[in-house]
Amino acid sequence: MPTKIRVENLYKIFGRNTKEALRLLEQGKSKDEILKITGSAIGVNNASFEVKEGETFVIMGLSGSGKSTLIRCLNLLNKPTKGSIFVDGEDILKYDKNQLKKFRQDKMAMVFQSFGLFTHRTIQSNVEYGLEIKKVPKDERRKIAEEAIKSVGLEGWENSLPHQLSGGMQQRVGLARALANDPDILLMDEPFSALDPLIRREMQLELLDLQAKLKKTIIFITHDVNEAFKIGDRVAVMKDGEIVQIGTPEEILENPSNQYIEDFVRDIDRSKVFQAKHIMQKTTAIMSVKDGLNVAMREMRSNGLSSLFVVGENRKLEGIVTIDDTINAIKEKKSLKDILKNDYFTADPEDYVQDLIPKAAVTNYPIAVIGEDGTFLGIIVRVSVLSGLA
Repeated sequence: MPTKIRVENLYKIFGRNTKEALRLLEQGKSKDEILKITGSAIGVNNASFEVKEGETFVIMGLSGSGKSTLIRCLNLLNKPTKGSIFVDGEDILKYDKNQLKKFRQDKMAMVFQSFGLFTHRTIQSNVEYGLEIKKVPKDERRKIAEEAIKSVGLEGWENSLPHQLSGGMQQRVGLARALANDPDILLMDEPFSALDPLIRREMQLELLDLQAKLKKTIIFITHDVNEAFKIGDRVAVMKDGEIVQIGTPEEILENPSNQYIEDFVRDIDRSKVFQAKHIMQKTTAIMSVKDGLNVAMREMRSNGLSSLFVVGENRKLEGIVTIDDTINAIKEKKSLKDILKNDYFTADPEDYVQDLIPKAAVTNYPIAVIGEDGTFLGIIVRVSVLSGLA
């Protein structure tokens, strides 16, 4: 995918003596030393990264790591001290006041932790607000807002006031308001951190579902490593204003760049990170529904298997046969189709390991991984599910 956002050598320093602070940074002074010497606080220290179009890019770190400061640089709520921010190839730091206003209205929207709803406005009116500022005609903005409200699952609540909604529902309103402007880029600053765990999980799934449909470019801020690895296509880990490591959740788990990252991910629930596609085995030990029982027998013997998946045209899964049933069928002169079984579990490539554990605990056969079009992609054996937790 093409690059949507490119950040190069970005610094944000709070305080009056920024030039001296930059000089001391170049000398290798620490954040605390610079604060003591100059009174200036280092918010972001030489951050560089790219975000692809349609990607969910998560910036993760503990409190004070600089993640919220960084995301506010991307829409210039925080004006960077030094560096460049390119969006669709244009350096937005060179925008004049009118260009910046149009950029914020049309290309980038932000969803905050605190919801930021107008308490005196209905849900419909809250969602319409950005369109109202852009002077979109009333009938048109009403229609757009209704679609946005529907997309986040709040149809029927249009005439309610914010205090009549739960925290999770209020956050959905904030998301609908951002989506109503149809921005290319969504900035989400710890949007779910104020929610209780159950609602937070629901909102994470809601965001994943929406992103699958809308394909927005999303920059998502969180301090929760499990949330980061669940939502992010790639994750940037920050510490003391610096980006320590960037990678996919799997890359960071498997190859932490230093001890800090190792400590950060040590307690993560891997079953919520790894998916079926990460632990499945692509196997050639399959047979066609057109083949006979003797072929099934030969395949199972040569591969040391007690069961075998059977596929039809275009590798569509038709069923499974076992060695015992095959032997008996040969004796009784039955056909392959006579002994096909369908009492096996299947999984989508995107299913998380945690959702496969109950299946692995009771199944007698490997779990079949099936694509959207019904294509047989591979198998997951019980030991792979357990090893995915290790």
